[in-house]
Amino acid sequence: MSTIAVNAITDANSGNTTSINGVTPNANNVVGKNILINGAMQIAQRGTSVTGITSGSNYACDRWRLMMSSAGTWTLTQDTDSPDGFGSSMKLDCTTANASPSATTYIQIQHRIEGQFLQQLAKGTSSAKKVTVSFWIKCSKTGNIQVNLKDKDNTRLIGQTVTINAANTWEKKSLTFDGDTTGTLDNDNAESMALQIFVEAGSNFTGGAVPTSWEAEGSTDRAAGVTLALADSTSNTLNLTGVQLEVGSSATEFEHRPYTTELQLCERYYQEVGKTSNNLWVSAQYNSGNWWSTVQYRTEMRANPTIVKSGTGTPNATYISTDSVSYQFTTASTYVSVLKLTAEL
Repeated sequence: MSTIAVNAITDANSGNTTSINGVTPNANNVVGKNILINGAMQIAQRGTSVTGITSGSNYACDRWRLMMSSAGTWTLTQDTDSPDGFGSSMKLDCTTANASPSATTYIQIQHRIEGQFLQQLAKGTSSAKKVTVSFWIKCSKTGNIQVNLKDKDNTRLIGQTVTINAANTWEKKSLTFDGDTTGTLDNDNAESMALQIFVEAGSNFTGGAVPTSWEAEGSTDRAAGVTLALADSTSNTLNLTGVQLEVGSSATEFEHRPYTTELQLCERYYQEVGKTSNNLWVSAQYNSGNWWSTVQYRTEMRANPTIVKSGTGTPNATYISTDSVSYQFTTASTYVSVLKLTAEL
């Protein structure tokens, strides 16, 4: 086989680097360009359905948090309805309507991001970069939603209105946000930024103006462009998939990562270790009345996790770290069967 070795390949038009399938290769769109995790809604470790949702933070698809208040009752699922090229979506289904929302009503889909994964944005410097959000959405009704980027470190916000043009139809949306020369992001494992998608909101969140440029966050601006009224009927549904956040001023094709890679990225924030039929037994004995068991996680977690355990007896967690937990047992019949580990932002 012949080999061609060159310093650069440039396009015949204006000398630009040539494009491949309409995309100009660069460091941001070849590998690892999508800052978000599980944007194709493939991973659902907690289960594929949550019913009876009226408030709080809820997950079906990993990393995608449904937050709401005073907006009726909802079911959240990992759904098979998806556009071509995808196998899953996250679905919101209204089961009890609220046709008269209060000032405090809201429904928000949120994805939180660690600061150390955002340093390439150069936020807070003169080199701050534009970013583009793209996604596929399908809704049972038309109207406007609002998509925001929230800088938690500096309490700043930027947002845009997105119109759902056709009911019950998959539509691809993309929007570009300017870089912010104010407020650097912490280079650590805490939340620095969140992608927010508001699909329903009361006057506490709609009374201002859409923050089309970076500003100090104001509650009344967070959903100022929302007109969808998604909670007004039990016929209402919304599906979302193919969500991507990337550096640059235009949307590129969605980055499909291998399932195993996406799972490992999700396990940094939530994972389950062990099965009821495969108990995590004692691994060492200290003396006749004390046994010890150390359980290694599948993936190192973002921070020391909160652990919910199943099993028999009440073993004491003597040591919890980002990669393992050690239990002390006082009877030989005590065991741990399933560990649910949470280190969400």
